[in-house]
Amino acid sequence: MIDTHAHLDMPEFDNDRNELVSEMKRHGILSAIIPGIAADKWQKQLELAEQYQWYFALGIHPWYVPDDIDRAISLLDAKLQECRENRRLVAVGECGLDKLHHWSDKQLLLLEKQLQLAQTYQLPVILHAVKAHQELLALLTRTRLSRGGVIHGFYGNSQTAKQYIALGFKLGVGGLLLNPSAKKLRQAVTELPIEHFLLETDSPSMSPFDQPKSRNTPLTLNRIVSEISFLKKSETVCILEQLNKNAVQLFEL
Repeated sequence: MIDTHAHLDMPEFDNDRNELVSEMKRHGILSAIIPGIAADKWQKQLELAEQYQWYFALGIHPWYVPDDIDRAISLLDAKLQECRENRRLVAVGECGLDKLHHWSDKQLLLLEKQLQLAQTYQLPVILHAVKAHQELLALLTRTRLSRGGVIHGFYGNSQTAKQYIALGFKLGVGGLLLNPSAKKLRQAVTELPIEHFLLETDSPSMSPFDQPKSRNTPLTLNRIVSEISFLKKSETVCILEQLNKNAVQLFEL
């Protein structure tokens, strides 16, 4: 397995990262993609990706909209150029829109410029979308990225999912799927072909509903795969094989 969205560079893992990596390997989780969130975090991502043989993305999260967007985009452009030949660089992101955190037109501008960089460097994007699907779909329709990407932490219904899929995007599914109350997401996973989904945890955030106060880790992946298998009425090994294939294809791993 590969966790396609895990913030394993976060301080929450500094005290036991080696032990967690060993435990991941024992559970068949052999790699991860570390999304970028802000310029001051990028270097640590690169160092950990090299140390543990993980992958990484570079981007600016909508929670970290800088005062000077042009300068921030210049820094991101320079870092992408610097890492262009690094095979562990697999995407631009995590970027996106979030109406629950300091929503403004600056989020839209920051995202639009990052999408332009994704097109320039021919990389897929890892997109954060909270209460902003209408705006995001409109922007993606205008931009038409050739490499597509993933809607991270997808929680919408089948109709919204199909709109993203039509634009060349996959849907990241994590611990929310384990919650029986997440009816829209569970229905979407049940109805839509498994080829359109990616496996992720968003560690250390988005802990499963039955462990709300615990630190989330990639070890949750096994539960998510089992739940997808249950919803799809398919063998776990077949589901996992296709999910791995989806990640390899999108990110060219």
